[in-house]
Amino acid sequence: MMTESPLPAAAAAAPAEAIVELRDVTYAYRLGKRRLEVLRGITRSFAKGGWHCIFGASGSGKTTLLNLIGAMEPPASGSLRVAGVELGSLSRREAARFRARRIGLVFQAYHLLPELSILENVMLPARFAGISAREARARAAALLENVGLKERMRHRPTELSGGEEQRAAIARALVNDPELLLADEPTGNLDGRTGGEILRIFEELRNAPGGRSILMITHNREIAAYADSVSELVDGVLVDPPASPAPLA
Repeated sequence: MMTESPLPAAAAAAPAEAIVELRDVTYAYRLGKRRLEVLRGITRSFAKGGWHCIFGASGSGKTTLLNLIGAMEPPASGSLRVAGVELGSLSRREAARFRARRIGLVFQAYHLLPELSILENVMLPARFAGISAREARARAAALLENVGLKERMRHRPTELSGGEEQRAAIARALVNDPELLLADEPTGNLDGRTGGEILRIFEELRNAPGGRSILMITHNREIAAYADSVSELVDGVLVDPPASPAPLA
């Protein structure tokens, strides 16, 4: 009598490739003789191609953590890998080169140079990365058109609204086609409607073919809810899941 062969066990889903990996990362400031711990042994991975958010109160260390991930400062201890590169092993010059070519930065303050046109502002990171003026200009113009600033690219920052400035800052962050986009309170200086427009741009980036990897920090629970995953920074440690958001008024 023949017996049926058992069905093969379902293959376990392969873990998602990480764009950011933190292992026991710490950071502290020196205030005179006092050592102030800001980050306390953070271990967390963020998957490539997702929109991730780190939520926390003002002063919780969110910006410090973002600065470490953005290769602006090294951790005091632990391992921090971004796009497979161990950041702690990089010299200052190597870290600056890595940041310029592989990480895009969007800040609450737009940091656009007032003496340059919007087009010239967006071109700058590409020029610093050694890209020709012609190619940098083409990339910048295409990105500005994508964020709805085609008719404004010859204007200077003082001639734009806050929302337009932030859209230009996003275009600047993308001009070198970075593997990771870091956003520090990107809607903090904007009203609700304009902030919603910026969040929709992030949604489009996340949903585009290939999926842009985004890591955003915010103190606003409603904004955090837009992301695919949310972690909360409490007492220097990432907590998952975060506290339930307060109901909307």
